[in-house]
This record gives sequence, structure tokens and C-alpha cells, in this order.
Amino acid sequence: MAEAIDRLFDEAFVVSGNGGLNVSTPKVDVIENDDNVVVKAEMPGMKPEEVDVRVEGNLLTLHGEHKEEHDQKEGQYHVREMRQASFHRVLPLPTDVDPDKAKAEFDNGVLRLTLPKHENAKPKRINITAKSGK
Repeated sequence: MAEAIDRLFDEAFVVSGNGGLNVSTPKVDVIENDDNVVVKAEMPGMKPEEVDVRVEGNLLTLHGEHKEEHDQKEGQYHVREMRQASFHRVLPLPTDVDPDKAKAEFDNGVLRLTLPKHENAKPKRINITAKSGK
């Protein structure tokens, strides 16, 4: 149900046509393992320098803006949708992370963030000792 609502909001913010404005939300995967939270976000057509990533508390903010540069006149535009694309998305993180140790990679339009968990957020094993001499 939540995915359907997210999709509805994602699609509501896509505007295109002669205005050339395209605002959409990147699709993301958030994966948690024992040591890290890994976030993968699809951002086709974006460059790393056009994307801003921030962690504030337990919130991850992804913001990006892409503007096409056209120095020469190519003719009369009938549809111009490639001029600008931007997005802003805030995701709650499932646990406390250490943003100072985060790693970000950008490959083929996919941003991959590896956010190490704070030590206090990592699972701890509790050893059980047998009580002897009953």
C-alpha cells in the first residue's frame, strides 16, 4: 500500500511538455545489514556534481538539479523536455548511521551510498553461560 501511495506522489510531480520542466523522484532501494545501510538511487542523466546528499539525524536527503546548456540555435522547438530536471527526496533511515564514514559512488546513473552504522546501532551478541551445580 505504501509503495502505491509513493508512486502516486512520484507521478503527481512529473510535469512535462512545452515548458520543459521535469521534476521527478528517483527510485530507491534501502538495504540494511549488520554493519551498514546501503541506499541505491536511480538518477539517469544526472552527473555526480549535480547531486547533493545530506544526512541529518535519521533522515537522508537527496537533491539534484540538471540543466541542459544550449549555446547554439538548432531550430524551432516544438517540444522541449530536456532543458531541466530536478528532484528532492527525504528518506527516513532505519537506524543511526555515521555520515563522516559514508561512501558515495555514482555509476551509469545509479548513486550508491554506503552508510556505516554507529557502533551503538550494530547488533550485539550476548553470550549465555550455563549455571552449574544445581
